Amino acid sequence: MKILNGSELASYIKVRQAQQVRALRQADKVEPRLAIIITKSDPVADTFVRLKKEYGIDILVEVDEYRLAQGEVTEKIKELNNDKNVHGIIVQLPLDDPSQTDEIVKSIDPEKDVDGLGGDAKFSPATPTAIDWLLAGYNVDLKGKKIVIVGRGRLVGSPLYDLWTKAGHDVDVVEEGDDLANTLRNADVIVTATGHAGLIKSEIIPIGAAVVDAGVSSEAGEFRGDLDESVYDRDDLIITPKVGGVGPLTIAALFDNVIRSARP
Repeated sequence: MKILNGSELASYIKVRQAQQVRALRQADKVEPRLAIIITKSDPVADTFVRLKKEYGIDILVEVDEYRLAQGEVTEKIKELNNDKNVHGIIVQLPLDDPSQTDEIVKSIDPEKDVDGLGGDAKFSPATPTAIDWLLAGYNVDLKGKKIVIVGRGRLVGSPLYDLWTKAGHDVDVVEEGDDLANTLRNADVIVTATGHAGLIKSEIIPIGAAVVDAGVSSEAGEFRGDLDESVYDRDDLIITPKVGGVGPLTIAALFDNVIRSARP
């Protein structure tokens, strides 16, 4: 088994980012600032917010947290759009009322949409970028490979499909209710991001596949990925670890966008 260690790659990126932020602060007198808007308490979302704040502290990026009722979000985004000291704005998903997600995300200034979810955003979405970095960092070449993405969500599946199809790769997207065993049997690379714990069983993963688990859910206070425990008993796979795979690189990719946005 070859482990795709996102934490290790993120640690190298963090050193580079800290140097860039120091240069912005010293040479350009710019203090990079990220605003995070949260509308509901969710164990997974709360954990990611905490990790983003800790990461910001490590590289000297200011991170402001706004916990608001969903009806107050659009007005706050307008305020932050007009604040020249704010360089990045994200809305931590999911919202209390997911039907408003498009409207709210698109109200973020494209120059500050560092999550890259608004359609016209200047920046690439953080999690797909992280997955790209992760596979490239461990020399997993996607050229000529059969890729299957499980899950069509707006944070991972859909933007990752767009990213890789534009790059000319052979990509299919399936949902968790589809015939996964049949779809995955010829896959060279599998990315799963459904948030359904234990969905992907060992017996449906082909020998020698590269498997990226970008799904996360909370069960009885414990975070779980989409991969069943049995998958980790195999020694033929290239695979993300249970902890420290895509998540750390997603945060690194987000802050890369914040730093780029802060540059004069």
